[in-house]
Amino acid sequence: MKMQSNFLCALTLFLTASFGMLHAQDNNVNTEFGIKGGFNMSNLYGSGDDVDDNNVLYGFNAGVYATLPISDFIAIQPEILFTTKGAKLEYNNALVSGDAKFKLNYIEVPLLVRVNITKNFNVHAGGYASYLVSSKVKGDGDISFDENVDTDDLNKFDAGIAAGVGVDFSPLSIGLRYNYGLTTVGKERTVAGTTYTFPDAKNSNLTLYLSYKLN
Repeated sequence: MKMQSNFLCALTLFLTASFGMLHAQDNNVNTEFGIKGGFNMSNLYGSGDDVDDNNVLYGFNAGVYATLPISDFIAIQPEILFTTKGAKLEYNNALVSGDAKFKLNYIEVPLLVRVNITKNFNVHAGGYASYLVSSKVKGDGDISFDENVDTDDLNKFDAGIAAGVGVDFSPLSIGLRYNYGLTTVGKERTVAGTTYTFPDAKNSNLTLYLSYKLN
């Protein structure tokens, strides 16, 4: 928990400093503000496991961004997003069939370095920190249920690395980004002298996004 909190504080301080720099910049610098949204394909992976395309849960993200130029080719891009993550489990046996969706809703703050390879094509990479605002488990099939999960039973903070590519058709941009979580979704617990983490899994999320420049 200490690592996640320190990472979130560092991102917050960097964002504050970055936005403060906007007011000190020359008016000729092309600072960009906009809105964005996208389609998520998320999953959970366990410790020591490779991320695969099984149990994919479809969702969305939406929010705002700023692009703060350092030079003609490099910029810092902070964002604030509402994003959905989690996983979907399908089951089919002699007794029951259906699926269960484990949904996690976060406020996410990515902080990225954006490199403009050409005028219309960029690559970006950096880190993100997220705060869990709600969670639920929903089942469809022979057994149906829809239950909220107490966020106190899960890690409130998530952090990881992010990388992607984007294509600009001003004022619109389209891109693809992958987030790889580095912290477990579940909390560490001790029961009868045994310490374990449940759920012992981390977030994985692929996003296809569309953004619109407002200025």
